[in-house]
Amino acid sequence: MKIIMLGAPGAGKGTQAKMIAEQYKIPHISTGDIFRANIKEGTELGKEAKTYMDKGLLVPDELTVKILLDRVAKEDCKNGYVLDGFPRTIPQAEVLDKALTELGDKIDYAINVDVPDENIINRMSGRRACLSCGATYHIEHIPPKKEGVCDTCGSELVLRDDDKPETVKNRLNVYHEQTQPLIDFYTAKNVLKTVDGTVDMKDVFAAITEILDK
Repeated sequence: MKIIMLGAPGAGKGTQAKMIAEQYKIPHISTGDIFRANIKEGTELGKEAKTYMDKGLLVPDELTVKILLDRVAKEDCKNGYVLDGFPRTIPQAEVLDKALTELGDKIDYAINVDVPDENIINRMSGRRACLSCGATYHIEHIPPKKEGVCDTCGSELVLRDDDKPETVKNRLNVYHEQTQPLIDFYTAKNVLKTVDGTVDMKDVFAAITEILDK
C-alpha cells in the first residue's frame, strides 16, 4: 500500500500520515527526515544534497527522488509506505512516477485532505507555541490552563511568524499554484481520494481507513 498525502499547509495531512503509518504498520516517510538522515550518515546522496542546501538552494527533483527511492527500497517498506511532503509539484510527481514505473511499481492512493483556505487561516492563527520547551497549543481546541502561559514550563506563548494570517495566505497561494495541480495529476491516474479535513481528526482518519480497507 503506497500512499501519497496531499493537502494545503495546516490541513492536518502530517498527523493523518502518522496515524496511517501506525494503523497499517508501514513507515511514515517525510523528505525532510530522509535528507537529515542521509546527511547525518554521510551517504553519497546526503553529501550531494548538502552541497545544494549549504548554498540555500532547493535540492533538484531528480536527486530528491533518488534519495526517496533509496529509502523505499529498504526492508521496512516492503508492505508499503506513506509519503508526506513529496511530491509538491507536477515535475516532482512526474519524476517519481517515471522512476516507480521503471521499477514496476506505482502509487496506490493519493489522499487529499481537503480544507478550505478560510478554515486553515483560522486554524493556524489560533496556534500558540512555547519557544522554551516546544509545547504547542490552540486557543480554541487545546487552550493552555492560563491564557498566554505554557502549562508545562510557565513560559510565555507566542504566535509564530509561520502561523500569522499574512504568512499563511502566502503559503496557501504557493500551494494553489504548485501543489493543487497534483490533484488533477493523480485524478487522471485514478488514484486520488478526497476526504473532508474540516471534521474532527478521528473522523478524518475513519474516512481514510474506509478508503484503504476496501
